[in-house]
Amino acid sequence: MITRRIFIKQLLAMIALATGGAALSDRYLGSEQAASVDPPAEGPQAPASAEPAVSDQPLLSFFLLSDLHISVADTTIGDKLHVTLKDVSKFESPVDTIIFGGDVTDFGRDIEYKQLRKILDSYKLPPIYANMGNHDYYDIWLTDRGAFSTDTVPNGKTDAMCRERFMTFFGYKEKPYTDVWLQDVHLILLSQECYVQEKPDVGEGAWYSDEQLAWFETKMKEHADGRPAFIFIHQPLPAPGTDGGTHRLIRAKRFREILKPYRNAFVFSGHTHRNFLSDNHYNQENTFHWFNNASVGKTRASANGGPAIQGMYVQIYSHQVVVKGREFTDRSWIPGAEWTVPIKAKARTSI
Repeated sequence: MITRRIFIKQLLAMIALATGGAALSDRYLGSEQAASVDPPAEGPQAPASAEPAVSDQPLLSFFLLSDLHISVADTTIGDKLHVTLKDVSKFESPVDTIIFGGDVTDFGRDIEYKQLRKILDSYKLPPIYANMGNHDYYDIWLTDRGAFSTDTVPNGKTDAMCRERFMTFFGYKEKPYTDVWLQDVHLILLSQECYVQEKPDVGEGAWYSDEQLAWFETKMKEHADGRPAFIFIHQPLPAPGTDGGTHRLIRAKRFREILKPYRNAFVFSGHTHRNFLSDNHYNQENTFHWFNNASVGKTRASANGGPAIQGMYVQIYSHQVVVKGREFTDRSWIPGAEWTVPIKAKARTSI
């Protein structure tokens, strides 16, 4: 005997077949029949990207301004810094920080730091960091009246007095060297720790103590994962395999040994005042990348003899570093002074 329920199901099925009304059948037969239908097969899935997308925005951008040589005896030097900071403060691209690459002053006197403060306070600027140069120790050459006197050195002054002025100005508490992480980018600023009053044989060279070099080595170990490190020194390096003397980084062999394991180390120096138009400023003879900056206060004249106030603009991306030479007198990029250096991937270890 056909029950009422069976009769209704058969009737609805006949209506659906006659009218092509699959939707009507689903509506009345409910979830019991719908659940028995296999879901449609999913289409092919897009493969996961093997590498993250490369951003066109830098992680960090900064200006490196070396050899300001602020001097109360030469007002044109301060004028050059004004020209530079007018460009930097109105720059069309981001400027996250400014680095002063040594020889901030001409003699390291209080009166020069006061002049520098007055100039800096005229502009809205990002955070500023600095390392010491040999000229920042030069107060020992001057008498109380400001006359240059080699016969009476140290003229009642000490290297420690100059270090203290530098550290006080830039807010360094214990040592004239420091490091900072900005937007996941590591900036390491080394400084010479003495001059001829404390260590006569250094001449115009940069002396780094065992303590500073051990500190530097520890800081570099933070880059075992392959992240780039940016190291700032004042005096340039001597030839590979040698230590430096006057006008060079003295303990250069130890410096290079510390950097050797790190494929993405970038070193920036100053001191030479070389013009970007006259010389190559990217040295590739080391395990690291070494750039030598020009000078804000005393860049050497180029072949055409034109005025020059120069510095570097550095952009750090996740995949590359871009370094550009800047001429501040006319707010232009310097032809031939632009380098793009890829960030090397960390070497893969086999399992």
